[in-house]
Amino acid sequence: MGDGDAKIAYLSPVRAITDLSFDNSYARLHPAFYEVVDPTPLPDPYLVAFNPDAAALLDLDPEASKDPALPAFLSGARRIPGSEPIAEAYAGHQFGVWVPQLGDGRAFLLGQVRHGDAIWDLHLKGGGKTRFSRFGDGRAVLRSVIREYLASEALHGLGIPTSRALSIVGSDLPVQRETVETAAALIRLAPSHVRFGTFEYFASRGELDRVRELADHVIEGHYPDLACDPDRIRRLFGVVTRRTGILMAQWMAAGFAHGVMNTDNMSILGLTLDYGPYGFLDDYDPDFICNHTDVEGRYAFGRQPGIGMWNCARLGEALLITDPALANRGAPSGEPDPALAGWQEELESYWDAFTPEYGRLMRARLGLLTESDGDPALLRDLFALLRDQRTDYTVFLRSLGNFDSTLGAWPEGAAPDPAGGDRARLDAWASAYASRLRAENSVDAERRERMQRVNPRYVLRNWIAQEAIEEAQRKRFGRIEELRRLFASPYDEHPGMERFAEPPTATAREISVSCSS
Repeated sequence: MGDGDAKIAYLSPVRAITDLSFDNSYARLHPAFYEVVDPTPLPDPYLVAFNPDAAALLDLDPEASKDPALPAFLSGARRIPGSEPIAEAYAGHQFGVWVPQLGDGRAFLLGQVRHGDAIWDLHLKGGGKTRFSRFGDGRAVLRSVIREYLASEALHGLGIPTSRALSIVGSDLPVQRETVETAAALIRLAPSHVRFGTFEYFASRGELDRVRELADHVIEGHYPDLACDPDRIRRLFGVVTRRTGILMAQWMAAGFAHGVMNTDNMSILGLTLDYGPYGFLDDYDPDFICNHTDVEGRYAFGRQPGIGMWNCARLGEALLITDPALANRGAPSGEPDPALAGWQEELESYWDAFTPEYGRLMRARLGLLTESDGDPALLRDLFALLRDQRTDYTVFLRSLGNFDSTLGAWPEGAAPDPAGGDRARLDAWASAYASRLRAENSVDAERRERMQRVNPRYVLRNWIAQEAIEEAQRKRFGRIEELRRLFASPYDEHPGMERFAEPPTATAREISVSCSS
């Protein structure tokens, strides 16, 4: 049966995988942007997970998961009609070190799918070698794709911009990482997979036309209000910078650490992209390093806002070559360059976006309705308390909804139990917090309801993901869907799932993740 004949018959009017409407605008760009290459089929692929919420973004029938032909389409073994697989070229700063050529070494942009006014990249991860693979095998392993599948849906459930995960396909093909594992492929969705490093790739080669072409492609598809602006590329830089600042604020408020904030992993749309050794905070620790490969702690949790700014500066450097006012300037004189002033202003708008957004999010997590000059100090004191007493970040903030503001201290039996045991210090902060609530005439019942809508009961801790991985390695895949549904609504109570709200045990704390994750 040829690809054109591979129709899945359903009574539902919703589309099947072979009925997707592709609009492959990226494949119409200059050939320097990509390699045209087909995935290498996984042997004997089988379906591990299929996300009906992500399927709805494409107008796909969830019943497609029952079709025996589906794993072949979702793993790259068969080409989806209308798709045009390519591997994207990009470069990047990896752990602060410039790497002039990276690219999709195991990923394939199958094409863009149009659904209504939305366009979604269909991106296959783990599909085999490309010319960007360098020394890699082009494969992903079951462990890593389960982590990405769950993490992207968990961040979406928290309201944080992210790529989405459509499916996992497994195979018994052995793949060598730290140990021998089995191969898998992930289909992820995003409006674009253009990265900071895509611009860096062409700027580093002095290819001005390609940088402009890429900028116009991004503007046309995602920032059309900038299209007629003569300073549209500088304005694009400002919008991306501010979106990135807001994303960093959301990560920090949620207690999320990305782990590999290289410029090739930074989205031009301000999305969370390329999940690897991520982690949510257990005990509050600004020095938390979720990636054991990051031996110097460059991407430690508390450093993320500064790294986000640094990455935006690298994007700005790549885009500068498009500014005619800077094209013929001489060597730097050491004096401020008026031609750079507008670009510098756009870069500094990062903090103009991050700071108020982070303040807004944290006030909401504390149940505060108004802004006060003393709020930064209240937060600093709280974070110092949580850090020193090794207190679980998520559990503490969720429990704070039960605080009684009519008392100057914790009500009997309601105080969290910090591991450090400094009850007097906890009570001092509670007294300051109670005064702050009373100052805005907070009503406890209303505050509690608000706080439960912004303080999740459940976050994707490493031990939870690991449990799903170990089940899947025994060919038991039900836990993945169970957790996907849980993290789709992390603020709600889920009877029978309470153990997933618990901090890790001492053994679970020993779980380690790296760049191979």
